[in-house]
Amino acid sequence: MASTTIDPDLTNAPPLRPRPTSAFSTWANRHRKWLFAAPAMAFVAILIVVPLVWTAYLSLTDARGSVRAAADFVGLKNYLTVLTDTARFWPAVGRTVLFTGVVLVFEVVLGMCIALLLWRPFRGERWVRVAVLLPLVATPVAVGMMWRLIFDPNIGFANQALGWFGIPPQPWLAGQESALWTTMFIDVWQWTPMVALILLAGLTSLSDEPQEAAKIDGASTWQRFWFVTLPLMMPTVVVAILLRGIDALKTFDILYATKGKGGGSFNEVETLNVYAYGLSFDYNQYGVSSTVLILFFLLIIGIMWALTGRKKKES
Repeated sequence: MASTTIDPDLTNAPPLRPRPTSAFSTWANRHRKWLFAAPAMAFVAILIVVPLVWTAYLSLTDARGSVRAAADFVGLKNYLTVLTDTARFWPAVGRTVLFTGVVLVFEVVLGMCIALLLWRPFRGERWVRVAVLLPLVATPVAVGMMWRLIFDPNIGFANQALGWFGIPPQPWLAGQESALWTTMFIDVWQWTPMVALILLAGLTSLSDEPQEAAKIDGASTWQRFWFVTLPLMMPTVVVAILLRGIDALKTFDILYATKGKGGGSFNEVETLNVYAYGLSFDYNQYGVSSTVLILFFLLIIGIMWALTGRKKKES
């Protein structure tokens, strides 16, 4: 066997040392997660922070008439004007809160019922899911126009259907007292499927062991739902309320498509979004409109903070 010889120069060579890295490379490696997220964060800042700052600035001026017209700085005068407006602003706040609260209750309850029905496989499940998701296919404006025709007091199908049962015609969207409740019904019809999808995703992620243990202990179907399923689902329910609640607060398409400018002749469905839109594009009062939007933004932030705290508590 041939013997191998070792070069003495290699045995006496100093050990290899790592190549020195620059201070920037060390810093970049330590903060790489922020560097990767920086482009997205900058994009969000441009799209959200810049318009928000500009709106806040306009709320402190008397901008009106034209966006290019010179505006004087008036400080908090617009805020005092809006907060003391008991004819339009505070009724709009009340309608916004009432609309959001009512539709949330119905959408969460009905969405939970639909999710429970679709939780277990059954024959024709695929077709039922398609039928449940159909309201989400159309845009809110198209949905509003469709229901506006259905609820027409003269030619609408709704009053014709009531006539079959001997019930007198109803004003629906044309009534000063019934218009807001009718728009609530339209919103519930369209967005309940979205809540049902969120809750169904939460149900399918639950383990079967708690249900089986409760069933073995003799718990009824209602007891299993109330004491087992619902507590386990509370984090998902809070998420559904958070997502749908923020969206319901900002509802504009359905209200404007069904009632037009000002939320109707008597402002019967005028929420904060509709009110701010009218101030901007109907009356060109950009300073006052920006004030309403900033107050609306603070309202949304407060509700998000409360719901987020509730979600952490449930988790």
